[in-house]
Amino acid sequence: MITLEGNILTPQGFVHGAISFGDDGKIENIQGAPIATNIVRDSIEPIILPGFVDLHVHGGGGRDIMEGGDAAARIAALHGEHGTTALLATTMTAPPVDLENAFAGLSTFFKSNSMHQRGARLLGVHLEGPYINPGKLGAQPDFTRPMQANELKRLNALAPIKLITLAPEVPGNMGVIESLCEAGYKIQIGHSLGTYDEGVAALKRGATGFTHLFNAMTGLHHRKPGMVGAALAHAEFAEIIPDLLHVHPGAIRVALRAIPKLFCVTDSTAATGMPDGEYRLGRHTVTKCLGGVRLADGTLAGSTLSLDQALRNLVDELKLDLIDASRRVSTHACEFLGITDRGRLEKGAWADMVVMDRDLMLQSVFSEGVKIG
Repeated sequence: MITLEGNILTPQGFVHGAISFGDDGKIENIQGAPIATNIVRDSIEPIILPGFVDLHVHGGGGRDIMEGGDAAARIAALHGEHGTTALLATTMTAPPVDLENAFAGLSTFFKSNSMHQRGARLLGVHLEGPYINPGKLGAQPDFTRPMQANELKRLNALAPIKLITLAPEVPGNMGVIESLCEAGYKIQIGHSLGTYDEGVAALKRGATGFTHLFNAMTGLHHRKPGMVGAALAHAEFAEIIPDLLHVHPGAIRVALRAIPKLFCVTDSTAATGMPDGEYRLGRHTVTKCLGGVRLADGTLAGSTLSLDQALRNLVDELKLDLIDASRRVSTHACEFLGITDRGRLEKGAWADMVVMDRDLMLQSVFSEGVKIG
């Protein structure tokens, strides 16, 4: 039995007390008296929050998910050190042979029940493409294709796909959204040149989110609201990258007011946690410099963000309440996937938590009751 003391964020708010968890990795008890949120950071007591959950991770620590092999282990460890206790390994648009290589490496990782103890738990795969619009690649390599059921089935047999990014306007894609949702996949709209009406139609067919909102999609114009307009008008969930480089703080504030469960992702690359230099992103070479990651032509190519920094950005730069900010780096992502035993600190949930000081700097990280940072 491990017991931690401090100001603990529960679904009902902060309590000053203790949280205990056992060898099974589940929370056994939380005891304490309520404490006002506005004085939590004035206290000298540790702040205990749900572990961060990142649904868009390409890499970290010099490694890229598309490498296959043991890359996922290093990536999970790097993000675990920054407070992420669960994540989706995210692939790139690529030829079938590259995707199968990446999924083969992930297959090995998923078959080992102990590997998560060295880092964040991998919940599954986010297939970001190849079913996207070639006119909105962003930093994706140009290997797009319409949805292919046989390819999806083959990849899912290697490692569990939880989330698919697609462009609904690509011929053949809109018609398969409903069946994909019925099969258990979550669908996000992204890398899209689609119209507002096509975005609304995709949501009606079962799509439930938007991939890195504002980035690589048709923007908002008052006579052509685009995919951004569809998201702001109709979405309950959407990803956003709060590195303050991909999206202007003012645009983030717009999204926060419009989308109830906007949640943060890093879209992190191999350059995360590494010095400036050149790294791989799928078949691309990218350069980390001046706080960002870019292709040779200057296009943003993922980020170097970690979710502990995302939390600090939300609280210190965007002035969000700490409870609201915490939910946007943990709880809402779990709700999007339909997960009820992560992203919250309550009896019976996994003991996924971060311990932070008053400056929101990490002191320790626990994933399923195991200290990983």
